[in-house]
Amino acid sequence: MKFAGCSGLRGEVTVPGDKSISHRSVMFGSIAKGITEVHNYLQGADCLSTISCFQKMGIEIENRGDVVLVHGKGLRGLTPPAEVLDCGNSGTTTRLISGILSAQDFDVTLTGDASIQKRPMKRIMEPLSLMGASIESVNGNGCAPLRISGRRLHGISYPSKVASAQVKSAILLAGLYADGETSVTEPYLSRNHSEIMLNYFGADVRTEIEDAAGTCGSANTVELPGQPQPAGRATAVIRPAKELHGNLVEVPGDISSAAFFLCAGLMAPNSEILVKNVGINPTRAGILSVIRDMGGDITLLNEHAGSGEPTADILVRSSSLHGTVIEGAVIPTLIDELPVIAAMACFADGTTVIRDAAELKVKESDRIAVMTENLTAMGADVTAAEDGMIIRGGRPLHGAVIDSHLDHRIAMTFAVAGLCADGETEILGAECVNISYPQFYEDLKRLLILS
Repeated sequence: MKFAGCSGLRGEVTVPGDKSISHRSVMFGSIAKGITEVHNYLQGADCLSTISCFQKMGIEIENRGDVVLVHGKGLRGLTPPAEVLDCGNSGTTTRLISGILSAQDFDVTLTGDASIQKRPMKRIMEPLSLMGASIESVNGNGCAPLRISGRRLHGISYPSKVASAQVKSAILLAGLYADGETSVTEPYLSRNHSEIMLNYFGADVRTEIEDAAGTCGSANTVELPGQPQPAGRATAVIRPAKELHGNLVEVPGDISSAAFFLCAGLMAPNSEILVKNVGINPTRAGILSVIRDMGGDITLLNEHAGSGEPTADILVRSSSLHGTVIEGAVIPTLIDELPVIAAMACFADGTTVIRDAAELKVKESDRIAVMTENLTAMGADVTAAEDGMIIRGGRPLHGAVIDSHLDHRIAMTFAVAGLCADGETEILGAECVNISYPQFYEDLKRLLILS
């Protein structure tokens, strides 16, 4: 697919439902009693993999497009699948479902595509094994396929080396079934959709955040939009559940998908874009802080909360941007947005430094290497680091042939960069956006100002 420099972008766009929340709504609805009604469920390949896995375990799920109905059977209602569960390209499906399956009374094998079979699973295998689970890598390399034999679990207190919502969520989901309390301590608070939704479905989850002085405070409720994330260690604690109960879930627009339009509106000249109904949970909305730090013209409108998640319309306009430093506690709140932030930094005056983001190397691709390779091909001054990148902005970008490495975030990033560069940009493997945003290119094209 090819893109050429544009005169600007104007209009409104509504992005698909949040991927993280969509996954969880089907997972939690499947192990809850009664019907869970999900509005604005993301119809991307990853979330469809989650639906497929639970259907194969006996859960009736009606996917009507605009609404998904999950007929939950309770914590012990899953049945043994007749085949291997295929998680496709979805790391969220693979890791979170492992926590649930570790406590069932049957055996199952999980697999996925070539990318999933290279992504690290030891980070969930270790804590789940400590809880008594039987989980092994079929090929002995710490990756999928995973063979899981359900066992009786016991609670643990687990110090996680990384601030990862997927690791935390896998442990908490296993903790629903375990004897005694289960806790996970992270170096920083990662996205907390699991904690919010589990409580919404009737579980007992609490979070404590340790500040610089070592004092712990409760974080059971979602902070107000715009408040900074606490910088101390975060511990989530879950008690065993007798039952979860089906609920109505309103999925907000995915801020990771909105990010491409936000950055495009800031980078491209003569642009003004309103992105409607976006989730702005502070554990996900670090990009908003970075945009402000870089001098971006951004406004939140119509702020409200639905199903426990804060939501707003976001307005951006073309801006004179400057470099910044992105590090520390903000990294888990924008890890999926860092590729497009790196592209935006090329259009900013001065230097932008991204550090503490080694997690980028184990995403759908090694995003540090892939971003450095492709931005350099477009004429950017970018240096890869072990845990991030250094981007020296202010140099015009030119078109190039871009290898997406079949990574949806990379393809979308360079579609946006291509619209802001001189000449023509061709993206190889552009169809991989179907993983999270099947209508992305159509929505982007609709915003183009026709010269």
